[in-house]
Amino acid sequence: MDKQKRAVVLLSGGLDSTTVLALCHRAGFDSYALSFRYGQRHSSELDSAAAVAVALGAKRHFVADIDLRPFGGSALTADIDVPKGRTTAEMDDGIPITYVPARNTIFLSFALAWAEVLESADIFLGVNALDYSGYPDCRPEYIAAYERMANLATRAGVEGHQQLKIHTP
Repeated sequence: MDKQKRAVVLLSGGLDSTTVLALCHRAGFDSYALSFRYGQRHSSELDSAAAVAVALGAKRHFVADIDLRPFGGSALTADIDVPKGRTTAEMDDGIPITYVPARNTIFLSFALAWAEVLESADIFLGVNALDYSGYPDCRPEYIAAYERMANLATRAGVEGHQQLKIHTP
């Protein structure tokens, strides 16, 4: 009997990652949801992630504890006001203060490690290039570069057993 395809799904509990988890299931994967308690100033998304993982049938939901607060630099992890009511022009102007430095790189690294252990060649990530809003680690060029790096940095990639694919539907 064929082994079911497995995928690691980065699950914040927000709309994009919830949609990606559903798409992962629709594509026929067993999903392994991965969330992070990274020092964000709220826990509502993690509560949502736990509920979504159960509702959409994730095989496992793991919450990794990492603390990005000591690095600062973001309204999501430091005592900096989160801007509200910005105009479209303001949103299009540079990298927003809600950008958490290297967050997606860190999250993808954890996902890559778990995918390698699960013998999975697939990671699903809910970044939206159309709603990029200045986040450099949500761009298609970044995802493609990370995917290339990941295939150079894993046993399965080096030995030619499989090529990792990062799905950003």
